Amino acid sequence: MQSWKPVAEDLFTWPAEQPSLIAGRCSDCAAMAFPLRAGCPRCGGTEIRRELLEREGVLWSWTSQGFRPKAPFTGNLLGAGGDLWYVGLVEIGGEIRIESLLTGVTEAELEFGMPLRLTVIPFHTDDAGDTIAAFAFEPAATSESADV
Repeated sequence: MQSWKPVAEDLFTWPAEQPSLIAGRCSDCAAMAFPLRAGCPRCGGTEIRRELLEREGVLWSWTSQGFRPKAPFTGNLLGAGGDLWYVGLVEIGGEIRIESLLTGVTEAELEFGMPLRLTVIPFHTDDAGDTIAAFAFEPAATSESADV
């Protein structure tokens, strides 16, 4: 039986009905970093607490691409005909901004400050036939939890 697996460990909670991104908060200076890492990028502290980020955020900025990234990229992000795909900077909780794929949007729909919600999307299929899952953000108004 094929299953869904996260693209990387400790990136987001999976499997989960309501997946969350996994960040780290420094015990010394309270800085938050995503993805989770062993040391603080601000002060160099090594006592990092694992913290789940809120599932909703707002679009801070974005860009589009209409070409496949170079190797070793293995994702299937482009639709038939070479459609554009979008990458955004999403602010979460007024505290941290993260880069993410944007899904379920067109260029005409994108606007600064639009509410977004975390979702899980298929990234590619591995040699065993399992779906490798990645996180993305989609418009909050049309979001439904992943049912995979």
